[in-house]
Parts: sequence; C-alpha cells; structure tokens
Amino acid sequence: MNGQTVALAVSTVIFAARDTGPDGRKELWVPLVRRIREPFGGMWALPGGPLLEDEDLEASAARALQLTTGLHPGYLEQLYAFGGLTRSANADERVVSIVYWASIRADQTSDLHADLNVAWMRVSELPPLAFDHSDIVEYALYRLRNKVIYSRVAYSFLGETFTLAELREVHEAILGTPLDPANFRRHVLASGAVLDTGTRLEGTPHRPPRLYRYNTDLDLADLFPAGRTTQEKP
Repeated sequence: MNGQTVALAVSTVIFAARDTGPDGRKELWVPLVRRIREPFGGMWALPGGPLLEDEDLEASAARALQLTTGLHPGYLEQLYAFGGLTRSANADERVVSIVYWASIRADQTSDLHADLNVAWMRVSELPPLAFDHSDIVEYALYRLRNKVIYSRVAYSFLGETFTLAELREVHEAILGTPLDPANFRRHVLASGAVLDTGTRLEGTPHRPPRLYRYNTDLDLADLFPAGRTTQEKP
C-alpha cells in the first residue's frame, strides 16, 4: 500500500450550437473554467467539482455546473467514468471523475458567469486542457456525433419552435460536415419527428420559412432524462 487516497469528482462537457460560423452558420462551443491553483494552474478545464457525501451523481453534476458556470442544461446524460492511474498530477491523490455531457440552447449561452476564468470556446479551437480533459471532450464529441445519427438529441439544442434549416445546421455543427438541404428536409419530414406549427419565422428578407416543433407524441426512449443512462466506452 502506498497510502494514496482516492477521490471522486463529477465533471460536465456542455455543448451549445451558436451562430458564429461563416454566414452565421452554427458551430459547437463548450464552456471552460481556468484553474486558479495547482495542479495545472492557469490551464483551462471542464467545469466540475468533488462529489459530496450527501448528494447523488446527477445532483453533483448540476450543482458543480451551476456553481462554476451559472448554466442550467436542459439535457444531461452520464457519459463515462475516467480513472486512469496517471490522470492527476497530485501523487498523493488519485481522482476518478464521473463525466456527464449536456446541451443547452444558443439563447442560454449568455447565462455564463461574467468571469475572466470562465469562457466559451469553439470545440474546433480548444487549447490543451488540464488533466485528461482534452480526451474527455474528444470522447464526448464522438458520442454526440454517433447519437445524433439515430436519436433526436439535436432538438435539445433548439428552442420550442425552429426552422428545418436551423435543425439541419445543428446536425452539421455536430457532424462537422455539410448536409444536402433537400435530402435532409425529406428525411426529417418523412420521419414524423417534427410538426408544422402553421406559423412562419418573421423578420427574414425573403419568404419567411415555416416553423416546426418536435413531435412529443413519438417514443422518447432515446431522450433519457438526466442521469437515467450510462454510455459504455468502446
């Protein structure tokens, strides 16, 4: 026995699709927190904190996220447990992190704490992160890209109503590749996943596009409430 203690922590990768790309197209962003103490002092890291004795994992993830960033995600799912022997620079303590991934709407991104040590960053332009957090973000993005293909998770990035172009741009931001608008439209409408609200988006220079909403009558088995599912890492 080497006397090393083991601590449990909870971290969250929270994605938002923001209209910051070329021609206002959506890009994936994540909030990061700059560490103000060692180890890895001054480096950016995922928001998180220690697991307290009197709280469950989901409550810990929500508390740490609100405390460090001020954000309240509408979708929260357990991602994986990271506990490599060398992931902590503190030899006296081994930290095992239960990681969640989450999403919020673009109009919620302004809720981020006004703090020099908290910032939104493009997923495509992240600096080296503390601990193994770069690997964690990469794995969370991998899971999100796989999930968006067979589930309805893209709707968690949007408001109650949206255009098909907005929905397609969320898919493009997640997948990192352009999609054919006509094929995407046919696929979405044929799936029955959206319903025409009978209204149109106002304030556009051309013919206003139709507004849709998610069909809540469909089976929501793939939209697990927060903390209801754990993904297996391949």
